[in-house]
Amino acid sequence: MLRPADNPMDVVAAMYRFDQMAKHRVPAPEHVTEETVRTYRELGYVAIDNVLNGEEVAAALRDIDDVIQGRIVGPKIQCVRGKSELKDGGEFASARERELCVRKLHKFIDYCPALHHICYHPKIWGVLEMVFGETPRFCEDQALLKPPSADAGIEKPWHQDMAYGNFSYTKMVAGVWVALDEAALDNGCMHVIPGSHRNGPVPHYAVRDWQLCDTAVDVAKDEVVPLKPGGLLVFSGLLHHGTPPNLSDKRRRALQFHYAPESAVKMTPDAYKLAFTNEMTKAEC
Repeated sequence: MLRPADNPMDVVAAMYRFDQMAKHRVPAPEHVTEETVRTYRELGYVAIDNVLNGEEVAAALRDIDDVIQGRIVGPKIQCVRGKSELKDGGEFASARERELCVRKLHKFIDYCPALHHICYHPKIWGVLEMVFGETPRFCEDQALLKPPSADAGIEKPWHQDMAYGNFSYTKMVAGVWVALDEAALDNGCMHVIPGSHRNGPVPHYAVRDWQLCDTAVDVAKDEVVPLKPGGLLVFSGLLHHGTPPNLSDKRRRALQFHYAPESAVKMTPDAYKLAFTNEMTKAEC
């Protein structure tokens, strides 16, 4: 079992492969068909290119920068561990330095018009209606930022999103991961294990993050999902997925929204513990 102190490059070598590209991909939202949805349900994901246009991407990046630099106030900002300057009003040497310490934004759609637009984008909602077979319900917004920084551009280990309490519903949720920069093999694009969602909930452990045990990940089946700006990945809330660290000198900014079917209800705390923690078995990773 790999531990937090392990060399990040050893983790990348052991836990990710880069020679198998995502197979389930369509060139634009209008190419999503019932066959696309059937394959999505089998594999747990679909990559869709050319969803947002250049103007929508640029507006989203401006909103993110305005939040980080304090020009938009209200969204939640998560910094690198040990960095509290953004919360405490401290000063950075430059706007670039400030950006490099931010890992995540959330609860922003009420403050950021361009990001609100993407969250409720008709092309995205049209795909979700086909996936769910009913009206989607918005659950949560996140901006996941991997700057070219050893502190902030770190790995997000393999996990299932429904193992996070906010997304624990009685029906399968869907994540929508939207590339705003090019998400490439060297700067932390998404990796997925096709079909892993069909195995159901798996216990998670606090190791490098709240994550699947490394030995539970079928790395041999890893498919990598590079995306151009404006492309996105729709994926099941039980799909095993993760992102390696940003090993480049490029930014990798992405949005992630979660949606549930309108008829879904939140799992009870006891049902959540039984599904996603090891409390019932006392097993260790």
